[in-house]
Amino acid sequence: MKKKLPGNQEADLLNILKARFEKNMNRHRGLEWKQIQARLEADPGKIWALNEMEFTGGEPDVVGQDKKTGEYLFFDCSPETPKGRRSICYDGEALASRKENKPANSALGMAADHGVELLSEEQYRALQALGQFDAKTSSWIQTPANIRKLGGALFADYRYGTVFVYHNGAESYYAARGFRGCLKI
Repeated sequence: MKKKLPGNQEADLLNILKARFEKNMNRHRGLEWKQIQARLEADPGKIWALNEMEFTGGEPDVVGQDKKTGEYLFFDCSPETPKGRRSICYDGEALASRKENKPANSALGMAADHGVELLSEEQYRALQALGQFDAKTSSWIQTPANIRKLGGALFADYRYGTVFVYHNGAESYYAARGFRGCLKI
């Protein structure tokens, strides 16, 4: 069963997304809201996923269009990593490995629940080209299998005018680390 918002919630969310789109035209030059909204209205599951991004503090916005697939890309564009997705480890395996002081969830688990993906390093760097994000927080990003197999995971932030990508144990979690999502429509 696909998840769907009640009509009034859907209309409210679309109004929020349209206002954010119009306020931040530098993020999506050459794109028109009418086409994006039509695609959203054709897929209620995507609207539900955007609502999850919004509800957890992500402030999702269109950041471009995939040239190969034509899909519109929504990223979390909140100034800092979304508040409703912090203090989490990287994935379910890391969560299960913690014997004490377990976080409530994992980044990959929450992303799957919300119907989104973690940003890749390339996507994170593209987001940073649109503004300044994560100057006080950090965000888990997609981690290559060879790093994850060895127990590590990647996260990124913006400090000293530079995007940094770091590593940490996948089971670690911090009050200032969460994740940013990507939704393709």
